[in-house]
Formats: sequence, C-alpha cells, structure tokens
Amino acid sequence: MTSKKKRQRGSRTHGGGSHKNRRGAGHRGGRGAAGRDKHEMHQHDPLGKSGFSRPEKVQREVATVDLRTLDEDAALLAAEGVAEEVDGGYEIDARDVAAEAEDADLVKVLGSGQVRNELTVVADAFSEGAREKLEAAGGSAELTERGWDLAESDEATSEDEDES
Repeated sequence: MTSKKKRQRGSRTHGGGSHKNRRGAGHRGGRGAAGRDKHEMHQHDPLGKSGFSRPEKVQREVATVDLRTLDEDAALLAAEGVAEEVDGGYEIDARDVAAEAEDADLVKVLGSGQVRNELTVVADAFSEGAREKLEAAGGSAELTERGWDLAESDEATSEDEDES
C-alpha cells in the first residue's frame, strides 16, 4: 500500500475538509502558553508557588565520609602523610579525607562498611552506627571543637523545644 503522504499528493487540503478549516491559532488551541491553566494544563508546570526555602543561617553544608573508605584507605593515607600510624592502629582526621570538605560547614562520618583496623577518627559529627563500629573494633570517635559546639547548640535547641 502507498503511504498516506503519497496518496494525499494533489489534494488541496490533505483530508482537512474545506479549505476554510485548519486556519489559525484556534486550531492549535491558542498561541503560546494560552490555555495553560485550562485545556493544556498537562503540558505545563503548575501555576503558583509551592514549598519553602530554608533560611541560609540555618542551612548546613555537610560533607560525608564512609567508614569503609577510612578503613580500606588507612594504610594509603598513612603513607601519604594524611593519617598517622599509632601502635597497631591509625589516627585519621576526616576533614582531610572527605571530598569537598573545604566548602562544607561540617564533616560527618557515616557507618557503612566494616571496620577491620583500630581507627581513631576525628570529625565534626558521627552517625550512631559509625560510633558503635569504631568502638567495637577497638578505636574511638573524637569530636572536633566545631563538633562540640554543634552538639551543644543542638542540645540547647532540643531543650527549648521540650519546654514549649
């Protein structure tokens, strides 16, 4: 069978009825964004605002490091001079290891992976799982001064919420 395009060659309106049909923007439903809140709403983003933006003074940029990364790379980090080898274990500053730590407000150690080495990790924050795994392997989790300040401010805000 021949294609529809070929069959319509020589036809004035290509199946569109009278030559007066299919003329202006009305055939398309309007020009531009006409009908965006009525008959063409499914083709456009919703109108109006939604959600909210947190104030910048309460936003924190957090860089994260997994325990798996610290444990697997401990020997390499010690060879590079980023970590220190201390009697059977390693002492690592997470701020030196985390990607994008320079731009972040704080560096948090997350507890994914296993810990085989005795690690003493210094960071601004630790997840509960990370702290437990470090201590179970004979290491320790130490907070920086910034970490202590954040912990104290978080406790103060939680006490204020409890009182109200």
